[in-house]
Amino acid sequence: ALSGPWVTWCHSSARAAGPNRSECVMPTCGIRTILHPLCVKYPPSAKYRRCFLTELIKKHESTAAEPLDELYDTLADILNEEESTHCYKTYLLPRGECVTLSENVAIISGGTTGLVTWDAAVHLAEWAMDTSEVFTNRTVLELGSGIGFTGIAICKTCNPKTYIFSDYHPCVLKQLTENIHLNGFVLEPEATQRTPAESQGQEAEAANYQNPKLIVAELDWGSVTEKQLLDLQPDVIIAADVVYDPEIILALVGMLQKLSAFRADRKVPEVYIAFTIRNPDTYHLFQAELDKVGIRWQIIPSHSNSIFLHDMQPNVTIFQLFI
Repeated sequence: ALSGPWVTWCHSSARAAGPNRSECVMPTCGIRTILHPLCVKYPPSAKYRRCFLTELIKKHESTAAEPLDELYDTLADILNEEESTHCYKTYLLPRGECVTLSENVAIISGGTTGLVTWDAAVHLAEWAMDTSEVFTNRTVLELGSGIGFTGIAICKTCNPKTYIFSDYHPCVLKQLTENIHLNGFVLEPEATQRTPAESQGQEAEAANYQNPKLIVAELDWGSVTEKQLLDLQPDVIIAADVVYDPEIILALVGMLQKLSAFRADRKVPEVYIAFTIRNPDTYHLFQAELDKVGIRWQIIPSHSNSIFLHDMQPNVTIFQLFI
């Protein structure tokens, strides 16, 4: 399925031309999309671009309009490209900014699933933008940040005071740090030293935001220390797509218990966990483990504001936990 910012630009251009000109404008706006400076600088995967152009050419040909050579030339160029293990994905934000991520084209790579963006991360980001007051001027800890989509989107739209990205896999931490820099943010010096990466992003764009204090933390839920947790002291804890395996569920619940116990008499943090229900048994196990340790939970009502063009899964939900 074709989705994302490419289709947004293409559809927007056709609508702007008026209903009677949509067909003849379609190939022109398609070229403007595939040759948009953002897509040229940060190209999506070759497979995605091939699918986009192939579908666009089919629609163009179905109108019996004059062939547009640029479409065929561009497709030929892409067909000659070598496949890469990495690509870029760009998401448009409501105010016109964007989140651009470097991620892997394979779902599993390097022994981890953390190098791609998952549906629950997009769902959580959309909910966060709808309820930005939860994050404004507060310290946010994200568990299992992956390559950073949710956190970067929140930092660009919700004005947190401090945002702590966390994960434990070395490859994920490296890619996460690169994506933070790619979007024009600067990490705290000590965090940068723990996960070094070359800063090469949209530094000028960062001036458009009220920059929060950003930290990347290496956090292993099974071996985290009391000192590490006391140093974090979050007001809000979030996570996306971390409830998919029984062992991970046990580690997550244990981590939440520790955060509750080691909060240094501060106010209990608000906790929100977004996840896709893939296996009902796993879903019920998560509920049972929360009940077992006395963590109350409630389901957050589904939001209706779909900000990003993507195939939203109907079985994505958000739990609010009371630790």
